Amino acid sequence: MSTNTPTAALSQAGVSIWLDDLSRQRIASGGLERLIAERDVVGVTTNPTIFAAALTDGESYREQLHALAADGADVDRAVFEITTDDVRDAADHFLPTYERTDGYDGRVSIEVSPDLANDTDATIAEAHRLWEKVDRPNVMIKIPATREGLPAITAVIGAGISVNVTLIFSLDRYREVIDAYLAGLEQAKAAGIDLSTIHSVASFFVSRVDTEIDKRLDAIGTPEAAALKGRAGVANARLAYELYEQQFASPRAIALLDAGANRQRPLWASTGVKDPSLPDTLYVTELVARGIVNTMPEKTLEATYDHGVIEGDTVTGNYAEAGRVLDALAGVGVDYDEVTELLEREGVEKFIVSWRELLETVRGALEAAR
Repeated sequence: MSTNTPTAALSQAGVSIWLDDLSRQRIASGGLERLIAERDVVGVTTNPTIFAAALTDGESYREQLHALAADGADVDRAVFEITTDDVRDAADHFLPTYERTDGYDGRVSIEVSPDLANDTDATIAEAHRLWEKVDRPNVMIKIPATREGLPAITAVIGAGISVNVTLIFSLDRYREVIDAYLAGLEQAKAAGIDLSTIHSVASFFVSRVDTEIDKRLDAIGTPEAAALKGRAGVANARLAYELYEQQFASPRAIALLDAGANRQRPLWASTGVKDPSLPDTLYVTELVARGIVNTMPEKTLEATYDHGVIEGDTVTGNYAEAGRVLDALAGVGVDYDEVTELLEREGVEKFIVSWRELLETVRGALEAAR
């Protein structure tokens, strides 16, 4: 681990730094090990977009694609084998971190197919299949927080599988995600599963909220609207952390924690700043709180390492101000519920597009290898 750097300061403030990227080339080149050693990275998240980008580097996957083609694999099997192999390899690299932190960190996430986002039973089945295939204790299965995803989260947690809940945009949906997690823990406890072995994070998206709301503020065009630009994402996340504190202080949660359960940590996702007029470390430095995960694309990670200013907790003392920001947004005509519902739909749709691009890339590679 590094010392006397902004990423070290962030870690010391209680934030777990996870990389929002994975590829076979990154693993094979030693790049992942470098980030672990020099940038305080203690986990990795993946998604269909990340894998689609990784597979454009055909050279890293050429040997496996030829073997799969020779074995008569179809595109679905090939994608399953390739992605789970990468996640397994990454999980092995993080195993020392996992053991050193007693399972708290050293985590690698892999997502169920986004095509299943609105199918509860298929999501549950796919989560079990991924968990068994990767076969590493430090893997997390990503399940989107759609309406149909919520009961899948409960069932998968209830089976003793660690889950990264993704695509959370609204406070109401986040409350439902926590409830789904606690219900899963209750099922696991009733089944005699050791609750201490189950870990979960709840991925609350940040920059996409600003991107959509700022577009609406520009359309409104008043000075009051302009003054709110770039403020919604941070305010929304801060209120999510307040909700986390409240929900895990409830009698229901405390009973489970006393039985050995872990809190479901908030994870800040979509932390790359899209608006060049905003500081490039905004969604890192303004969202520092103990017990959270910040998953960063490499560009954001390097910006934080280079010039991030970490000044301790920037969340828990700002709940009232965050509430005022959301109230002010409503006051100028921004419909929070409409925005967050749109972002959830678009989030699923974007991952479906990336997933299909991944399938097409692999299909072409298989045909070329035959």
